[in-house]
Amino acid sequence: MNFIARLRAVCALWLTGVAAVIGPAAAADYPLRQVTVIVPFAPGGPTDTVARIISAQMAKSLGQKVAIENVVGAGGTLAASLASRAAADGYTLIAGHMGTHAAAVPLYPGLSYHPARDFAPVALLAGTPIVIVARKDFPPQNLEEFAAYVRANTERLNVAHAGVGSVSYVSCLVLHRQLGVKPTGVPFGGMGPAMAALIAGEVDYMCDQIVNAVPHINSGKIKAYAIAMPTRSPSLPNVPTTAEAGLPGFQARAWIAMFAPKGTPPSLVALLNAAASRALDDRAVRDTLQALGAVIPAPEQRTPQALADLVASEIDRLTPLLWQAANATGGHDQPWK
Repeated sequence: MNFIARLRAVCALWLTGVAAVIGPAAAADYPLRQVTVIVPFAPGGPTDTVARIISAQMAKSLGQKVAIENVVGAGGTLAASLASRAAADGYTLIAGHMGTHAAAVPLYPGLSYHPARDFAPVALLAGTPIVIVARKDFPPQNLEEFAAYVRANTERLNVAHAGVGSVSYVSCLVLHRQLGVKPTGVPFGGMGPAMAALIAGEVDYMCDQIVNAVPHINSGKIKAYAIAMPTRSPSLPNVPTTAEAGLPGFQARAWIAMFAPKGTPPSLVALLNAAASRALDDRAVRDTLQALGAVIPAPEQRTPQALADLVASEIDRLTPLLWQAANATGGHDQPWK
């Protein structure tokens, strides 16, 4: 072996050794400063609520402040795009969900990131069932009447959502496909502002994640027609399932999870995953989330690999579904490849 070849071999071994120790060393020193969790919507919505509850508890495990930064725009994809380009040092994370990290793929042909390739999955944080809700004086009294009323009045109704690709948009897109209608969509920067508009009677109805809806349903500020899951939620025992209420084909599930930029050292991902899992095991956190109707993921569902598998399966599930729904309601011209 000549000198150049030996030098290359030595350099390769040295780089391998550096790669082996960088992860543990980074984890040993981490975090030295504030960690930021980007929320892709305005304050007050379901993703923001879940992220704040869990981040506050994670801060106790990490020994540093975990701050929330709300970045609004393009159904959450603006924030996801920014997060995908952040430094892979564990100091910038994102609270993504079914919209930003699955539905956005078929709905945004020019998407600047790919959820399965441009992020390091950290942990699944919560499952969030979908509820069909309306302003409190919306005429229909049950889901059967709701379906008939929407069909008869679709041209003059408006539906709130948090932007194309958001959970609220996707859920009602599927609902409207089943009903065969296309009411006017009214986008907001998040479901916090959308809920405020619904309470004020400025929009007619929306498909919302349960975490955002429970307090306002229970206080009588809005009307709930059905929850799109197989069984009733303990937090809304008087709200029937869509199957009970006469629309069994409408089943909508959502989830909220934490991601880091691609290239974040595995040791940091493991440390963040452990902090998130400890937060989910905290009794006060669990009680708070469950009171809002959130479903706490089991330990085996919280691993980075489990989240990676979920993202891949959700993209596969939603791509044909949303392509068909968009076509049925006069949506996009072609699916994302």
